Amino acid sequence: MIMSMYEQMDWHRIIAVTNRRLCAGDFLRQIESVASRQPRAIILREKDLSAREYRELAQAVQEICRPHAVPLYLHSFPQVAMELHAAGLHLPLPQLRQLSAGQRKDWRVLGTSCHSVVEVQEAIALGCSYIVAGHIYATDCKRGLPGRGLDFLRSACQTAGNMPVYAIGGITPERLPEVLAAGAAGACVMSGMMKESDWWR
Repeated sequence: MIMSMYEQMDWHRIIAVTNRRLCAGDFLRQIESVASRQPRAIILREKDLSAREYRELAQAVQEICRPHAVPLYLHSFPQVAMELHAAGLHLPLPQLRQLSAGQRKDWRVLGTSCHSVVEVQEAIALGCSYIVAGHIYATDCKRGLPGRGLDFLRSACQTAGNMPVYAIGGITPERLPEVLAAGAAGACVMSGMMKESDWWR
């Protein structure tokens, strides 16, 4: 019996990125569904919350991720990430620049998002262990902005060398093979993880 593309999906290539505003239903229930697929990691990207609100949500999401052995990377709140002993920290590049070298070294898993080869070079210098490169394809999250394309992704991967690069922006199951062929370790997916989409076939 020939398996479909969806049945063969390597979820370990996928980092799920949250956005509770995209969820039509219960956010934590959606996180449970995502975690049950055992993606490589989940990034809790809820930047509009206060530190207290984010901490409460992060604790709840940690409890969901733990039995599925899915690492949770916290986003934008380094102090909360330290307090909760998060598996990893993802910061926007301007925020990452503000951390001291000692603070950056505290993290075995440290990531940032890059939109140019120059930013990839900076991420390397700042000690990141992975980067997210995008946006690769046109996406509703960046409405009106053309994707940077596979040529940019190839250049980012070549510049990063052994550092894993995850593509983001308009990633679908059909596009994942060409993203991997361009040198990416995998892809970050937001909309497809937060609402009904082809990722759930």
